[in-house]
Amino acid sequence: MKIILRIILLAVLGLIGYGYYMNLEEAGNGEKFIGFGVLLFAFILMPLFIYYRYRNKDLRNYSLKDFANPPDKKKED
Repeated sequence: MKIILRIILLAVLGLIGYGYYMNLEEAGNGEKFIGFGVLLFAFILMPLFIYYRYRNKDLRNYSLKDFANPPDKKKED
């Protein structure tokens, strides 16, 4: 999964860089590459990254369910 994420990241950076370069050379043609790179980043790379980082984690530790009444912490001396 880590390798797939890196490949997609390189593809996104490549598309955005190529689109920027194309905008410098020919006006208007690079915007399609930049847009596709941003869409790939937002809808493919970020969900895969979030899934990769949070799988096998207990997400109850991060919820604000008992924010008003936190449990008492016991001090062990």
